[in-house]
Amino acid sequence: MAPVVNAGYASVSFFILLSGFVLAYNYADRARAGKLDKVRFWKARFTRLYPIYLLSILLSAGNLQGEYGAHTHLLFWLGVTLTPLLLQGWIPEIATFLNTPAWTMSAECSYYVAFPWLASWKRPVRFAPHLAKMAGVWFLGMLPGALYFAFNPDGIAHPDRFSTGPWLQALKYTPYTHFASFVFGVMLASVDEMMPRNGRLRLLLGLAGFACLFGLLEMGPLVPYALIHDGLLMPLFGCIILGLAGANPLSYCFGLRPLVFVGEASYCLYLLHFTMWNLLHDSHLLDRLHLVQFDPWISYVILIAMALVALHLVEKPAQNQLRKWMGA
Repeated sequence: MAPVVNAGYASVSFFILLSGFVLAYNYADRARAGKLDKVRFWKARFTRLYPIYLLSILLSAGNLQGEYGAHTHLLFWLGVTLTPLLLQGWIPEIATFLNTPAWTMSAECSYYVAFPWLASWKRPVRFAPHLAKMAGVWFLGMLPGALYFAFNPDGIAHPDRFSTGPWLQALKYTPYTHFASFVFGVMLASVDEMMPRNGRLRLLLGLAGFACLFGLLEMGPLVPYALIHDGLLMPLFGCIILGLAGANPLSYCFGLRPLVFVGEASYCLYLLHFTMWNLLHDSHLLDRLHLVQFDPWISYVILIAMALVALHLVEKPAQNQLRKWMGA
């Protein structure tokens, strides 16, 4: 299990692909009919994304001193300026400025800008040509990682998730290299439309996707990090999503109310977990409460609880208010 847990970073690629799928599932019909109001769509995405993003940045303000020491003056002030604007991800050196997971929102923001045009593509009529196009997107998604693996521009003998280098930073944290995953998710929604919701096919795809994903991640360093970080897993993520989008025992299990309740806070948990983990442990709160013997499990429970609090006390109220002000 250790290699699987160690590959938790791959969930970010799943999140990006899933976001493309969910958006296309909800908006593609309107986009194809020319009825998608682009400005209203972008406003709605902003109100959904920005409140918790801003909270995560404010909670990470204590990292400013460390960022100042880690960058040149120019890069530091670029980070200070661009991070609140969701633009830091376009410069690899500051993509993880203040709050490491926030680079994903910088990428997602750019994908939201492109989405109305991606979603307006003509609905596919047949499986085979559409799957061939998806295979092409998969190839393009693997290309950056494959080139990095082939040429090793940073000179790192065995890159892993703890490795760092200018080219690896660009591969991991910038919008350029993850765009194919988002496009793949948008195209996957068309496959979902053409497949019956019931039946065994979706169940088999979902189970096969989970099994192959587990097997691949269990191989650990045998699979090049640069490949598994993003592009390689697209088809498996697609099988899992199609399985969970069907009416079958697999989707029923993941649709249990406790999982859905916690799942609603997944965005809050993702953006806040890095900063809250550091604050929790830097404050030695668990030591003072004599709970350190239960770590890391007690920390996981606390983080989930704080994400739920942020969802109901910050994200939802702020989103509702912003939508009233912006007419989203």
